[in-house]
Amino acid sequence: MLALTSILWGCHTVQAEQGFQPVFTQLSFEQPVLVTHAPGYPDLLFVVEQGGQVRYFDRTEPGEQSTLFFDIRDVTDNRLLTGGEQGLLGLAFHPQFQDNGWFYVNYTAAAPRRTVVSRYRLEGDGQWQVNASSETQLLTVPQDFANHNGGMIAFGPDDKLYIGMGDGGSGGDPNHRAQDGRALLGKLLRLNPDGSVPQDNPFVSDPAKADEIWALGLRNPWRFSFDRETGDLWLGDVGQNAIEEINRIERGGNYGWRWYEGSESYKPDERTGSVEVIDPVYEYPHSEGQSVTGGVVFRGPGVDALQGWYLFGDFVSGRMWALNTETTEVISLPEVANPSSFGEDADGNLYVTSYRGTLHQLVDR
Repeated sequence: MLALTSILWGCHTVQAEQGFQPVFTQLSFEQPVLVTHAPGYPDLLFVVEQGGQVRYFDRTEPGEQSTLFFDIRDVTDNRLLTGGEQGLLGLAFHPQFQDNGWFYVNYTAAAPRRTVVSRYRLEGDGQWQVNASSETQLLTVPQDFANHNGGMIAFGPDDKLYIGMGDGGSGGDPNHRAQDGRALLGKLLRLNPDGSVPQDNPFVSDPAKADEIWALGLRNPWRFSFDRETGDLWLGDVGQNAIEEINRIERGGNYGWRWYEGSESYKPDERTGSVEVIDPVYEYPHSEGQSVTGGVVFRGPGVDALQGWYLFGDFVSGRMWALNTETTEVISLPEVANPSSFGEDADGNLYVTSYRGTLHQLVDR
């Protein structure tokens, strides 16, 4: 495999003096899976609830309750959607959201089961009311099973929309999606804000691969983010039975699943041709956690010791780590129960959502 850096295992013995402390403790959320902010509204934080709502509050004056922004429970609460990896999974605001009112969501729909990426618009005159009839479905992808939906969407520094797609679910990628160039499952996709394909996508002239693909060979890229200083794309890919991995995504890169789980062989006999596969930047065994939650490179105020470090966690074990993006040194941080996502506010302060309903902020302890 082509290594970006040397891979380190189990180097989690150093306990940092930094950590995540509970914030906005008067607020609670139902199964939060994302926290983010909207361009042009620096004081607001938005929290995505998997059941189908987005709520927001003013981080400078949070008050006693959050305010409902978006509600799609009539779709995501459908009784046919059983399984813990479906629902409302992603939210991204257009870079010119303050002017055009456009925002994007990633959700699971039923009958047939499918991932939907849609664009919505706010009502005019500055009202914080979503026009339900404004939905424009940019992408629909049939889902094989109820798990491995991916779900993350985010605008990159190039103002393109990136979409994380899991391999279709079950276990071991039984339908061979991640290495199937014509399938959108098991991939990172890239679209223009109107849903069209950017002509500089890596495979637009390759008849063996779908035009939407930016990178492939992924199992379940639950959360990814862009370094606000360098633009680098960091992604946590959930493992199968043994290894969780962190990747730095390159244009057109192949990250190996299901030939490899992390850097270890999984189904090597299926590999044909001389495809170049990129190793994880970092990986850890299931003795330390069973479901990686991809994080954020910290560029915010107040915690100088972790400037430029990539912070991530494990949903099952609650362990939290910081990875030096230059040396790949990793240190342990205090645990957070069921960390489901990491996100930033407009100033770069770093937050983590606990799936149990709370928000936590990175601080110097």
